[in-house]
Amino acid sequence: MIRSGLQLHPPAFGPDFCKSFEDLLTWRRDVRSFRPDPIPQGLMDHLLDLVQLAPSVGNSQPWRFVSVESADARTTVQNSFEKCNQEALAGFTGERAQIYARLKLAGLNQAPVQLAVFCDEATEQGNGLGRKTMTETLAWSVVGAVHLLWLAARVHGLGLGWVSILEPAQVAEALEVPSTWRLIAYLCLGWPEEEHDTPELERYGWQARTTQGRTVLRR
Repeated sequence: MIRSGLQLHPPAFGPDFCKSFEDLLTWRRDVRSFRPDPIPQGLMDHLLDLVQLAPSVGNSQPWRFVSVESADARTTVQNSFEKCNQEALAGFTGERAQIYARLKLAGLNQAPVQLAVFCDEATEQGNGLGRKTMTETLAWSVVGAVHLLWLAARVHGLGLGWVSILEPAQVAEALEVPSTWRLIAYLCLGWPEEEHDTPELERYGWQARTTQGRTVLRR
């Protein structure tokens, strides 16, 4: 049975808020260098509560967060990154290899908080609604939750870095998660050492933003 409930009036998002929201999108960066200062636990709890507002297919809420705190687990993740990073570097030549070698692609040695984000592919929540023909929508829902966390962290002055140069199986094994959990993201969170309104990859000459990313077809 669908409850009608009360008709509530949504807040008015005026021009000042809209401008601030645009600033948030501009200054939301993939952060790789962090100060060692800890993040208050109350703030982390608040951010993870906000994640629950993220949209998900069938209201499945399939995201599962693992706070990676032990030295052994972090060492395993660091070793996986180093291995994958060297393999990636070997795939480039010339100037591209030189730029890649200069890039700081992880903040694993500095970030006070590290979160492994998984998708529970066996979740029964949502009863499969909306994903029978597009099964990847379950993982996409987790990506949406990560992006919401990214924005919420930035609002509070925190930086977030998404580390993708990892071996998912090794990370999952080190964290002893259920076999039905699929690694979607490994996140580093902390207070940024420096602030920028342009991506690091653009600043280092790897890839500038282009207008090609905005593609609208009309049929």
